Amino acid sequence: MEQAASSQQLKLDCFLVCGLGSLGQHCVAALKEFGVSVIAIEQRVPENWEISNLSDLLDEFIIGDCRQKKVLEQAQIEQCRAVVIVTSNERVNTETALIARQLNPQTRLVVRSAQKNLNRLLSQRLGNFVAYEATQLPAPAFALAALGCETLGFFQLDGKWLRVVTRQMQAGDPWCNRRQIWELNNRSCRVLTHLTPSMEMPKVFRRWDQETIILPGDTIVCIEITDPLFSQLPATPIEIPKHWWQFWQEQFKSLSWDKFQQKLIEFWYDSHRNQVQRVAIVCTITVIFLLVCGTVLFNWQYPEVTLPEAFHTTAILLLGGYADLFGEFPAQVTLPWWLQLFSLGLTLAGTALVGVLYALLTQALLSTRFQFLQQRPPVPSQDHIILVGLGRVGQRVATILQEFQQPLVALTRRELEPNLLPQLPVIGGNFTEALKKANVATAKSLLIATDDEILNLEIGLMANNANPKVGLVIRTFEQRLSENLKQMLPEAQVLCAYGLAAEAFAGAAFGEHIRSLFRLNNQTILVTEYKIEAGDTLNGLLLAEVACGYGVVPILHQQPHQDAKLMPSDDIKLVVGDRMVVLATINGLQRIEGGKIYIQPKQWRVQVEKALTQDAVFEGANAIARISGCTLQQARKLMKNLPGTLPTPLYRQQAQRLVRQLSKRQVLAFLVEISHPQ
Repeated sequence: MEQAASSQQLKLDCFLVCGLGSLGQHCVAALKEFGVSVIAIEQRVPENWEISNLSDLLDEFIIGDCRQKKVLEQAQIEQCRAVVIVTSNERVNTETALIARQLNPQTRLVVRSAQKNLNRLLSQRLGNFVAYEATQLPAPAFALAALGCETLGFFQLDGKWLRVVTRQMQAGDPWCNRRQIWELNNRSCRVLTHLTPSMEMPKVFRRWDQETIILPGDTIVCIEITDPLFSQLPATPIEIPKHWWQFWQEQFKSLSWDKFQQKLIEFWYDSHRNQVQRVAIVCTITVIFLLVCGTVLFNWQYPEVTLPEAFHTTAILLLGGYADLFGEFPAQVTLPWWLQLFSLGLTLAGTALVGVLYALLTQALLSTRFQFLQQRPPVPSQDHIILVGLGRVGQRVATILQEFQQPLVALTRRELEPNLLPQLPVIGGNFTEALKKANVATAKSLLIATDDEILNLEIGLMANNANPKVGLVIRTFEQRLSENLKQMLPEAQVLCAYGLAAEAFAGAAFGEHIRSLFRLNNQTILVTEYKIEAGDTLNGLLLAEVACGYGVVPILHQQPHQDAKLMPSDDIKLVVGDRMVVLATINGLQRIEGGKIYIQPKQWRVQVEKALTQDAVFEGANAIARISGCTLQQARKLMKNLPGTLPTPLYRQQAQRLVRQLSKRQVLAFLVEISHPQ
């Protein structure tokens, strides 16, 4: 019995990491935060440990090829809960995953791979398999850091977009000095943190008093359901569409000779910027003038000729038909010499105008052809974002920023294909000259995302010298370099790509699905999906207990065969089969995994004094059972023997909410702190 228990414990707490490159070392450090055993496999001992004490964190270090069965068996893969395969070679990662599944059909496989279609097929075949692309996973965090605005996070859940925003309350805000924090929570918004000017950003969520009055200068971080395309745009008044006759009636009323003359002059000077347009205008006016003159002269000279016939004759002459009308000798129709000379002039003028028309058409066709080959938007002049590096990460970041409708210019040494990000202004060549062309002196922020860390540092220092106020976001891969850069450039946001990705890999190793991540208060916030199973530490808990006890924020709940609910009620009790998505730090995931309460045990009870009506007794008992999680029988017993104290201990926010709900049902109650909570 003891041997079986020991084997089961090893299986629950042992994790295998294949590959100790930069990402692998960060994964080991992230896994050790959960207090588990970690075994690592690498072909050779790394010359330099990026994380100085990493060798001490490993329970066992095996030198060998992770694709060999004997090496995996030496690493006790049959007893490992998860295998994290993060070498720099995707082929090696795939082969290792296939062999690992043969040796252990139940272990969790977390693989570094960018092959989306292959990953999907492997997930179907192997089961309990998840793959991430380490370099692209942190791309949203880089993009949001470059925005430099109130948006801290942006992701999608079940077809709905959610964003995390920070807002500083102003004196004129309608909420200031009037509302309490809990009143901001609704079906589309949840408060994450609340800060006064003298407070520092907490490391966990839910550390705020629900009944605090919002004051000017307070900072509130919340998550809300929103639209990605319009969330960054200023609000504009809605205009009521007008019928077409109303539009033209207004235009006619506003028309006057002075305005017409002014518009004509403005149009003429605007056309001066495009000489082709001006030539076309002159030719059109000339043709119209000659048509009118010819029609009038022919009709005046020969009254028996109708106006349409005179117009037709003039048009033929303008199109080079002089020989068609007067080519016979002797002429059947005798014209005055001046009219025949005028007709010849019409033909000559028409020939010249047709030549100009052909030239304009040829130029238009050629310019259209070249537009397909080049034609990118111009470089923004100010308040824009400069993106340095257009590798896979840079392209993903550019796509996200364009979705936010941000003015953006990219710098790259390699020539970009015309059909790749066609609406993105691109400057090629030497980065020193490219920074000047990109108007770095007037830029809002600079995101440096090349694969060369030293180059990223060099560009960051050059940009800081050119514009000390520019917001710097620098991509790094090593923890030590990141720490040194933060000391050198304290105002810059230095994001270690592998450090961000490793937390997602570590969270996924415990069976959770990491949907997205973003940065808040220099921490990585993981959007994590849970599926409640039998024996799960979350099974049977209210969402309020999950939030207050573990310092996470539930943002989605779904029962089996039902639609998912965003911003779910705190009163929902989790059962086997439920799906839940939370916002959590790596420490929050660690607490949930170990079933450890973070801050303190439940130390509040609710003292119920009086029910003002008989209906209040019934409704109050329902509210107590729903919010506290006690049985309905216990709640009814309490309400029939007032005054009394609810024996079930609660978290402070949970107890405050119960008191408010009882007050709405005409039941008087207040909080009582437990001096020695169990």
